[in-house]
Amino acid sequence: MAKTKNKKEDIIDLKPEKITNEQLVSVQTTVNSLNRLQLEIGMFETKKHRILHEIASLNDELTRMQSEFEKEYGTFDIDIKDGKINYPKENGEVNKKD
Repeated sequence: MAKTKNKKEDIIDLKPEKITNEQLVSVQTTVNSLNRLQLEIGMFETKKHRILHEIASLNDELTRMQSEFEKEYGTFDIDIKDGKINYPKENGEVNKKD
């Protein structure tokens, strides 16, 4: 504890030097929880980044397949449930490739 001197008399400064143990545990727990959650966010962001790269790769693959279908069938409009090719209609008739 710090002491200050006054000309008339000695005054003792009674300010505490530390927080209580209960307060210390509480603040440590809070800071540790914040750090843990920030670490989790970092892990999620890393996973998100990886997944976004996978999505881009799959989109590239789908574009490649659509291009192949366009060359082979004249359209890439395919029903993904059953594989049926949806040819564009011209004059009310389906355009069939020989």
